[in-house]
Amino acid sequence: MRQVPSMAARAVAADQPPRRWRSTWVLLGPAFVAAVAYVDPGNFATNFAGGGRYGYRLLWVIVAANLMAMLIQSLTAKLGLATGKDLASLCRAHLPRPVTWGLWVQAEAVAIATDLAEVVGGAVALHLLFGVPLPIGGLITAVVAFGLLTAQTRGYRPFEAVITGLLAVIALGFAYTLLVSGLEPGALARGLVPGFADTESVLLATGILGATVMPHVIYVHSALTPGRYRSTIGSPSATGAPVSTKALRRVLRAQRLDVLLAMGGAGLINATMLIVAAQMFAGDSVAGTLEGAHASLATAAGSGAALAFALALLASGFAASSVGTFAGQVVMAGFLQRQIPLWLRRTLTLAPALLVLGAGADPTIALVWSQVVLSFGIPFALIPLVIFTARRSLMGDLVNRTATTVTASAVATLIVALNAFLLWDLAT
Repeated sequence: MRQVPSMAARAVAADQPPRRWRSTWVLLGPAFVAAVAYVDPGNFATNFAGGGRYGYRLLWVIVAANLMAMLIQSLTAKLGLATGKDLASLCRAHLPRPVTWGLWVQAEAVAIATDLAEVVGGAVALHLLFGVPLPIGGLITAVVAFGLLTAQTRGYRPFEAVITGLLAVIALGFAYTLLVSGLEPGALARGLVPGFADTESVLLATGILGATVMPHVIYVHSALTPGRYRSTIGSPSATGAPVSTKALRRVLRAQRLDVLLAMGGAGLINATMLIVAAQMFAGDSVAGTLEGAHASLATAAGSGAALAFALALLASGFAASSVGTFAGQVVMAGFLQRQIPLWLRRTLTLAPALLVLGAGADPTIALVWSQVVLSFGIPFALIPLVIFTARRSLMGDLVNRTATTVTASAVATLIVALNAFLLWDLAT
């Protein structure tokens, strides 16, 4: 008769990684959901505007912002793993109530700015592909994004698979466009040297930063991690015993790989956008808009490159809009411990985007300014994240090293300084 291993034996076997690749594969996914927000339509607008106006000059901003994103998302994933809670819930539990309410209000403003970018981007893509009027395209984008979000009701894997598939469409679209456009190694190297051309380039750099380091996915990523934490290594409250440090660190290594792959891919896509714009229409103010970029690509590289651009933009709008709506649910549930129906949230956040489209505003300008608004929201998510991950009482053995806390604090300070300069420049 075949002997059945005891529970203790199974627990010991589970803590050993004989098939490390399989245990790592199970943990990949949350960072790819977050990565979609790093290549949303706002990135298209800011990156193409930057490349079209200044060539390769602002490429270093994309690289720096992507390194910041890797650090931030790693801390976010670690926070969820160590505490079993998302950032918004931890803010409610550990910060004064007036501060919590203030953080919630600004997080909702960030969610509206996010939805503006995604819906406008999807509407522009539908207009470029099928000639759909922009307001109708905005409605279609909202409906499709809502449908994608329902995949989450079947578990985290279907939702992550759909989002990752759309991310692959974006990557393939720009890989093809880069092959057509080519690049200049010398100009690329010069673009990696920090510097600005004028105050307008500082505005665009801040927009690129806001489009790359996205505050709403800091909340989303921390909310996705605890579910994987419970399903993979068990919840301390469910078993009555603490999870071993060895198991936690094994999961942490897998999460870092998840962030590296996802954020690295998003960074390459963002860099490709700017390189294509710099290579094919530097100095062309018309090509600095999404519609102009599409037309210029068709003229310079053929209909295939223009089609790849439009399809990538459409996939970005659909995927990022669904993630943005999910972010709104996360921040409300965390800060207020309240939920509203998804259709109601979709309606509330959709209204500003439809107003912009209906008023005939320039979609690209609206997208760039939405990213500037997002940049202002970064410190309000980043500062609590740094504070919480530096607390041993919350993080246990996964508490930040001193060097990590210093680096994250420097990133937060830099972002606040950039925003302060932008406010001063706009006011004067």
